Amino acid sequence: MPVPANHPAAGGAGEPSEVALRPWTDGDFGLLHRANTAEMTEHLGGPETEEQLRSRHERYLAATDPGAGIMYAIVLLPGDEPVGTVGYWERVWHDEPVYEMGWIVFPEFQRRGIAALAAAKTVAQARAQHRHRHLHAYPATDNPASNAICRKVGFALLGECRVEYPPGHFMHCNDWRLDLRSV
Repeated sequence: MPVPANHPAAGGAGEPSEVALRPWTDGDFGLLHRANTAEMTEHLGGPETEEQLRSRHERYLAATDPGAGIMYAIVLLPGDEPVGTVGYWERVWHDEPVYEMGWIVFPEFQRRGIAALAAAKTVAQARAQHRHRHLHAYPATDNPASNAICRKVGFALLGECRVEYPPGHFMHCNDWRLDLRSV
């Protein structure tokens, strides 16, 4: 069911948008290519190689158990136009099993509340699993847009941290946490 732009998580400028989350398919490989630009990966360590993109795509295809994590294409309604990606996955953080989430919205669709709407829907999916208490997001400290999305969706800022992403590259991030047991 689409979430309207007047949802509390929205708040972006521009025209209202409705979004849906579609589980990742083999046909979504092109979305990874589209997001693999210097601009889109500025806060993520830079573009990936073709081999890294293929490996990421295979991981996303294999992530079919929502309890362990899942990746989605964000589609704009009406019309089902793919405008980005969002998902969550399991990890251990400070000796606690948690979910981590991340998102990308293509530049021409930014500032419309799409990322916040997709993130809010993804939080609801993770919460429905009743598997982990906490969901974390680790946007770079110099990424104001992603940090604002965390705030809009209800994450609490715990402080700064270092996160290895991609492997071999350490990012200076903010550690945002959302308690999945709270309403």
